[in-house]
Amino acid sequence: MIVYFYKVEEPYGCFSNFSLHGISLDGQHWLTVEHYYQAQKFVSADEKLVAAIRSVPTPQEAAKLGRDPNHRVRADWEAVKIPIMRQAVLTKFLSHTDIQAILLATGDRAIVENSPTDYYWGCGCDRTGQNHLGKVLMSVRSEICQRQRGR
Repeated sequence: MIVYFYKVEEPYGCFSNFSLHGISLDGQHWLTVEHYYQAQKFVSADEKLVAAIRSVPTPQEAAKLGRDPNHRVRADWEAVKIPIMRQAVLTKFLSHTDIQAILLATGDRAIVENSPTDYYWGCGCDRTGQNHLGKVLMSVRSEICQRQRGR
């Protein structure tokens, strides 16, 4: 049985990058994974924009700023966006044991971001998308399990 998630208020909503589970990375605290991810698009390209994204009060506002086509993203963005997302998601689930337990309870089931519009991070409306966020979550789940076995 596949684990589908999308909106924060729905089942498995804690898997969303918009869930209010802060992370500390790169010496700073970020309100959500979405804040961190969107800001990373502009590291070394526009530090003022990085700070602006970090300071907005909602993940929706962080996403809006980060997706604005008038801002130029860093040159290596396509090469680094999945590793950046994975590090942020791993940090989130290592930092919050309550949602870590939810992730681990999915066992070996497939996890799919059921986004009707995102064919890269999610599955899209026809479920043919690449589901990279689901793949990141399954990879993080596997790593946490391996760490726990190695204790």
